[in-house]
Amino acid sequence: MSHLSPTTELAMDLISRRSVTPEDAGCQDLMISRLEKMGFKIERLQFEEVSNFWARRGNEGPLFCFAGHTDVVPSGPEERWTYPPFEPTIHEGMLHGRGAADMKGGIAAFMVALERFIDHHPDHKGSIALLITSDEEGPFINGTTRVVDHLEARNEKIDYCVLGEPSSTTKVGDAIKNGRRGSLSGSLVVRGKQGHVAYPHLVKNPIHLAAPALAELSGEVWDEGNEFFPPTSFQISNIRAGTGATNVVPGHVDIEFNFRFSTEVTADELKARVRDILDKHGLEWDIDWTLSGNPFLTAAGSLVEASQQAIKAVTGIDTELSTSGGTSDGRFIAPTGAQVVELGPINATIHQVNERVSVKDLDTLTDIYENILARLLTE
Repeated sequence: MSHLSPTTELAMDLISRRSVTPEDAGCQDLMISRLEKMGFKIERLQFEEVSNFWARRGNEGPLFCFAGHTDVVPSGPEERWTYPPFEPTIHEGMLHGRGAADMKGGIAAFMVALERFIDHHPDHKGSIALLITSDEEGPFINGTTRVVDHLEARNEKIDYCVLGEPSSTTKVGDAIKNGRRGSLSGSLVVRGKQGHVAYPHLVKNPIHLAAPALAELSGEVWDEGNEFFPPTSFQISNIRAGTGATNVVPGHVDIEFNFRFSTEVTADELKARVRDILDKHGLEWDIDWTLSGNPFLTAAGSLVEASQQAIKAVTGIDTELSTSGGTSDGRFIAPTGAQVVELGPINATIHQVNERVSVKDLDTLTDIYENILARLLTE
């Protein structure tokens, strides 16, 4: 393996560990042993079945944090992979394996960047921390959110946070996420009256009753978005009804929907507007709401500038600021007052069969991370 870069070697070691949510499979032990050699103080934080740790080097401010997750999504049918998903393989410059891009490649890059930075700047200013969980891809109950609660309880504040999530689109560094939309899901039940299809005067068809309201919801303009966020999106993901018989009008219809919302509207406002539309149509209904995260935004400031300048210095690219995509653990860190960005590998193959990342990109990313550290933690 001597011809491989330290980042690639570490990424391959991590990928070979079958850390499907919420399993960690020894990834964190591997990281901790290297961090202790760099002088980090480690706190292991086990919450239920989820392994987390907080590592810190230094006691002064500002506090710079790398955040990430060692868990990966399931591989799906392994026979559909060109190379076994947990046997990392390099072919034509691409590292194949589950987690290569999301986000063991990012973890390897920031670990090696830290080793190099601390070697060059053992007396750097401020402090460096890592916040690592094995439950980002799962229910996210006992992961980053619990670690943040633990830090908040003792008033330990992160100033700058870089998540190694795969943010890039076609070239590493071409986009960084400086925010994310909020995610609000609803499970809606609309009730009617069950009966025989041949006697429509004796039934209340909940599908027919719900349809005009669903049409109005899907056509509603929730907001116009803003400079950083596209307009809020409402999507129905599932409609279920029926008794299994073709000649029976069902007694209720179940509808699943989701909002991806901007900072122009709050979750409570969306709930109220949905309620008003359902009531306007005279429906008998119930909704169970799930708020996965509120939107967050890190506007211009030290971290965004350092990230943009580091990417330009290493790659020559003028990076684009983006808030697109799904949710991330940044939604738990940003409300504490931290500046948060996501900067990592190309995201084209994440969660797919044959997930892969360019070996060269991992080395470029390592250089970018080291450059960011130098801009924020050296005079």
